[in-house]
Amino acid sequence: MTPPTQPAHDPVPLPPGFRAHAGSAGLRERGDDVFVVVNDGPSPASSAVFTRSLFAGPSVVLSRENAAGGTARGVVVVAKNANVATGEQGMADAREVLERAAGAVDVAPGELLIASTGVIGRRYPMDKLRAHLDGLAGATFDADAVALATAMMTTDTHPKTARVEVTTTTGGAAQVVGIAKGVGMIEPDMATMIAVLFTDAAVEPGVLDSAFRAAVDETFNCLSVDTDTSTSDTAIALASGAGDPVGEVELREAFEAVCLDLTRQLARDGEGATKLLTVEVTGARDRAQAKRVAKAILNSPLVKTAVHGADPNWGRVAMAIGKCHDDTDINPERVRIVFGDLETYPAFPGEAELERLTEIMRAEEVTISVDLGVEGGSGVEGGAADGSCTVYGCDLTREYISINADYTT
Repeated sequence: MTPPTQPAHDPVPLPPGFRAHAGSAGLRERGDDVFVVVNDGPSPASSAVFTRSLFAGPSVVLSRENAAGGTARGVVVVAKNANVATGEQGMADAREVLERAAGAVDVAPGELLIASTGVIGRRYPMDKLRAHLDGLAGATFDADAVALATAMMTTDTHPKTARVEVTTTTGGAAQVVGIAKGVGMIEPDMATMIAVLFTDAAVEPGVLDSAFRAAVDETFNCLSVDTDTSTSDTAIALASGAGDPVGEVELREAFEAVCLDLTRQLARDGEGATKLLTVEVTGARDRAQAKRVAKAILNSPLVKTAVHGADPNWGRVAMAIGKCHDDTDINPERVRIVFGDLETYPAFPGEAELERLTEIMRAEEVTISVDLGVEGGSGVEGGAADGSCTVYGCDLTREYISINADYTT
């Protein structure tokens, strides 16, 4: 498998078997705001995961239904309007969008998924969407991944794509191309934001689903910008079967590579962010504990603001760990805290070390490593536990407040 590549807005073609259109329905002042992708491959397979929010929008409800069979043949994405908390009419509008898009590309409405992103509590401007979707029958379907990623941006500052090649069982190569958006209202409780992966690999729906969910759990589920879970979170994987078969392990690794690349891009582009913040926790009782502690550190406003200001206040990490008071097997005397390659606890840095810590925290990427030193754990008899997890986020800035204070105005 070749490493992920993210050309700076160079074209990123979709894998064989897919055709796509991105266009403007007039939902934003300028630029594309709707896209439709169709899977014309010989053996379509799909997987999708969605928000667990109690206020999940009609797009999520309908897509859950259509994704259940594992053979969805495409997706339509609408930007600038989440169509959430819009009642029965909002559901009817979402169904109509699906029906009109499906009719334009000659597939059944039940074979398409739908995702929406934008302001909550406002209905779709259906007159604009009807006019746009009804014109798709004569439109060109030659959009690449960059065009699709650009069309679904909201407060993102740039489109996010990633691509890898994976070796097939016959020795050839299949492609995995991913797109994603979302830099605010991100604390995933399944996947997060909107992300779509495309591959030409020939794979059974069950294998695709297993590989995708495993990749999502290790990447998108380890992302947080501001602790808020969206009502519209959707992550989708589509396989066309236009290429050769790929093994489940190889497919999962390829999915994980693309999802991790996208996760880091999303974290680095968090609303108002100036730095990528990575927190690595090891020595936990199990992965769940490691993730819980890592998220406590990553989501701490005090830690995030210290990182933003390069304030060498490492004690805030100790504070964040201490908030996990239900984890009574964490003993502070066994904990180790490291920034970059500089141990701050239990080393108790002096003035020279604090100056170096300031320099470490001035970098564009700050990594905090914590070894909990828990004794025993899942599958461990005696000795130290080995649960681990790495999570990704960003610093907290004045610009984040400005963006969200004026979001609808």
